[in-house]
Amino acid sequence: MAWLLLILPLVAAVSNQLYLRKLGIAHLVSTASAAATFVIALLLLGKTDSLSIPWATIGSLNLEIGITLDKLSTGMMIVVTGVGLLVHVFSLAYMKDDSAKARYFTGLALFMFSMTGIVLASNFIMTFIFWELVGLSSYLLIGHWYEKDSAADAAKKAFLTNRIGDFGFMIGILMLWGITGTFTFSEMEIPATVSAGVLGAALLCVFCGAIGKSAQLPLHVWLPDAMEGPTPVSALIHAATMVAAGVYMLFRVQLSVGAEAFEGFSGTTIAWIGAITSLMAALMATQQDDIKKILAYSTLSQLGYMVMAVGLLAGEAGMFHLFTHAWFKALLFLGSGAIIYACHHEQNIWKMGGLMKKMPITAITFAIGTAALIAVPYVTSGFYSKEEILAAAWNKNKFLFGIAVFVALLTAFYMTRAFVVTFLGKTRSEDASHAHEVGPLMWIPLALLSILAIGSAWLTTHLNAYHPHEASTPVLIASLVTLVLGVSIGLFLYNGKAADPISIPLFRNRFYLDAIYEKGIVKYFQDSFAAIVHFFDEFVINGLLVGGLSRLTETIGSIFRRAQSGNLQAYAFTFGLGVLLVIYFTVFY
Repeated sequence: MAWLLLILPLVAAVSNQLYLRKLGIAHLVSTASAAATFVIALLLLGKTDSLSIPWATIGSLNLEIGITLDKLSTGMMIVVTGVGLLVHVFSLAYMKDDSAKARYFTGLALFMFSMTGIVLASNFIMTFIFWELVGLSSYLLIGHWYEKDSAADAAKKAFLTNRIGDFGFMIGILMLWGITGTFTFSEMEIPATVSAGVLGAALLCVFCGAIGKSAQLPLHVWLPDAMEGPTPVSALIHAATMVAAGVYMLFRVQLSVGAEAFEGFSGTTIAWIGAITSLMAALMATQQDDIKKILAYSTLSQLGYMVMAVGLLAGEAGMFHLFTHAWFKALLFLGSGAIIYACHHEQNIWKMGGLMKKMPITAITFAIGTAALIAVPYVTSGFYSKEEILAAAWNKNKFLFGIAVFVALLTAFYMTRAFVVTFLGKTRSEDASHAHEVGPLMWIPLALLSILAIGSAWLTTHLNAYHPHEASTPVLIASLVTLVLGVSIGLFLYNGKAADPISIPLFRNRFYLDAIYEKGIVKYFQDSFAAIVHFFDEFVINGLLVGGLSRLTETIGSIFRRAQSGNLQAYAFTFGLGVLLVIYFTVFY
């Protein structure tokens, strides 16, 4: 069943691409594959096993295609396949009129295969292969509407940005192999002779992969632009699975080499990058008007929480938040998709308004997702997992705790802003005035995700995936104060408003980091470095090396071709000349 779990999405993707897309059933095959993998993931829940197939042997190095079943991987597979199935069902309605629907569902199947490979991988080699496949499939899905320049650019931006992080990731993998002598997670042991500096450098290089995939500073810039893809893609890739892959991989490494390996400089660096990412993303979210970008920066912020937890040696708390966050963030993204669909693809919240009466089911489910994200106490799953991260920060680093608490306040504020402007008050556009509730293929996944947004913390505990600790009084007080304060400020500033009363260009323009990258790096590479590479490629590689050598070979061949004329007198003359030359060199030399 474990191998079937891995292979089924690949079979669906290949079948769709080669045979079924012309028959018009690719979407059904992909959805059936997602349903089957979810059932298999349920059957494998709680199983512990290790399965491998020899792939290649180079001296003492044995490479394997291996699968690991344990509490971490089987729990993560429930998230991947569960969210994936609901996204497939939602997409049946959302993408029904898309001319490239078959290509879209083929991309979904390829992504499910790639993500499953990362979760089940028993070694770094297999992880890296599927890591790159996730990058490829996300590129295809983000750029699904490639006719739009913005979508094509967003796909390229995501792909290239992730390659930067993946280069560091590859170096880190090789360094850990040099240190431990193995690529297999379960066999990794850190020798006592390895210096803390070398080990820390290896772990930080591995962390580079997580910086790219989980969109941490400074490689966070691809995630908001990736909202150019279809909204179900945003829910699948950028809320629950792909961006969580970095956190999952980091925790897997922490379990393999031991939490003590992350003590010191490497763990502190990881924690601070997570905290700063969380803070900056939350500040950016307060000034965004595109509903999907608000959720995108919210995802960045919550991922920062998870990364900070791993850096604080509380990786289990980070994974607990990953499990709960996946459901309610998928709910919010799919809810935004329903809103955008009903408003004729309008994404600006200031052109919505009054949707509570027109879309009551979507509004209620979106409210539940919002409540989980802002961590309404003792009701939503987000409260329990967020408290675990705050408790870890309180015990390990009070300054990071202060940042995390302020981020919680900002989260309550910007999500209240988004909900109030979108659903309350009067309609502000013609598209919003004609909005109506979506069909059951859309609202049923929202209803199911609403249940999980409330109960996933209990479910995680019941399945023995994680056991939350009792929240300490200071942490609980801080959570309640920030929640009340953030919601109150949001209601006071935005209830009944027709336009944003606050304008902070620094936050609205994303700290100008995109502009700095565009003008300082991208433009430099395009105008200068790319021109140098182009010159080297055209005149040195093609002109002198490839072109020059080919022309030299052609010239020499032409000379010898003329010698082979087929004329007997010419051959006799050449033979006689050769005999005279042999005699001459024999006598005189």
